[in-house]
Amino acid sequence: MNTLLSLLAKYNQEVPRYTSYPTVPYWHDFAETQTYLADFSERFSEHNTTEGISLYLHLPFCETLCTYCGCNKVITTNHSVENQYLQAIISEWQQYQNLMGEMPIIRELHLGGGTPTYFSPEHLKILLNSIFEVADFHPKKSFSIEGHPNNTTKQHLKMLQQFGFQRISFGVQDHNPEVQRIINRIQPYERVKQTTEWARESGFTSINYDLIYGLPLQTEKSIEKTIADTIALMPDRIAFYSYAHIPWKAKAQRLYDENDLPSPEQKIKFYALAREMFIAAGYKDIGMDHYALPNDELFTAYQDGSLHRNFMGYTTVHSHFLTGLGVSAISDTGTAYSQNEKKLSQYYQQVNNGTIPIQKGYILNEAEIEFKQYILDIACKGKTKLLAKQKELLDKYVLPDLSELKKDGIVFFENDEVSVTETGRIFLRNICHAFDIKKKTSELNTASHRFSKAV
Repeated sequence: MNTLLSLLAKYNQEVPRYTSYPTVPYWHDFAETQTYLADFSERFSEHNTTEGISLYLHLPFCETLCTYCGCNKVITTNHSVENQYLQAIISEWQQYQNLMGEMPIIRELHLGGGTPTYFSPEHLKILLNSIFEVADFHPKKSFSIEGHPNNTTKQHLKMLQQFGFQRISFGVQDHNPEVQRIINRIQPYERVKQTTEWARESGFTSINYDLIYGLPLQTEKSIEKTIADTIALMPDRIAFYSYAHIPWKAKAQRLYDENDLPSPEQKIKFYALAREMFIAAGYKDIGMDHYALPNDELFTAYQDGSLHRNFMGYTTVHSHFLTGLGVSAISDTGTAYSQNEKKLSQYYQQVNNGTIPIQKGYILNEAEIEFKQYILDIACKGKTKLLAKQKELLDKYVLPDLSELKKDGIVFFENDEVSVTETGRIFLRNICHAFDIKKKTSELNTASHRFSKAV
């Protein structure tokens, strides 16, 4: 344990979570929108018939502000906003259909937020019908949604299951009442338990809990109880995220005293304790903060090498073409990224003008496509093979980091083959960082674009 703690301390650096490469801070306001849209059409035709596409719908509304949250959200208790927003997403979807030129085959669908279950079951049904009536579905489709235990109802779950949803992720964060109060995320344990039972009764086959460590007022004792309470409900998956304290971006984080935050040394102990408890309870460490039971398809995908990673996190769906709809939603064609307008008023204005509401993006060059694949391979398969094409970049920027990681027993590296060791599974973000040429060579102002620490 002492060796692990010392490695965690050494590699507790500011590194991205690598849901994209290059990461979002390196994207720019788009002057190449037409180039991107042409790439979209070409890549869509290539991927649609072979593997289907992934579709992400961003539903940003929440009734209350969780002070830890850095997501793009709109806080309101006025539910009259639902209809206008859903009509905008439907209009955006119609605009993308014009670019597609053929019936989209949906392989993966995810509703994220915000709080998707903020919307009534009736409104969600209207949205899904509008998406589905102009799409086909892949035989191995996978539909999932994020839900708040406080407002996810039996009616939500029954309606979603009828549309083919089988996976739901609940934002739990912490079970301790004092921690819940300071982060303004009050949800009784009994409510989490009840909503989990409803989901299982409704036919959902995979339930995930999001937990966060490093929140204000957390202690080793409280973390231990939160993990024990979580294990008692046995969700199929657990995402155990490190709290990212970014008050310059998430202004609500200024509402509590930073003295209430655990120290970096405490956070490392929280992580090590929780990981030990998860594994003792039978969970498997997938990497990048994710754990799954052995019978969950996420672990199966990790075992057979079909695991994939995109802006929705780890996924069992092998689709490399992602279309994002809604304010701030991100799309990925494989060779280019785009992100929608972040402000709701500007998003509405663009959609109402008949324009796809892209605000910024990034078109990858040949070298970046290669390094993107290295990072995906490490994050999803735990191994990669170095190619000779970008040898100069590899020799100058990557090999020194890999040598240090090898010395610490985190990777095995021989004959251009890089593989992650068992210990290295804890440090996937750091290994991916070794391949992040953009971060190592860019002159981006890092003071204004900081990443969360690995632990």
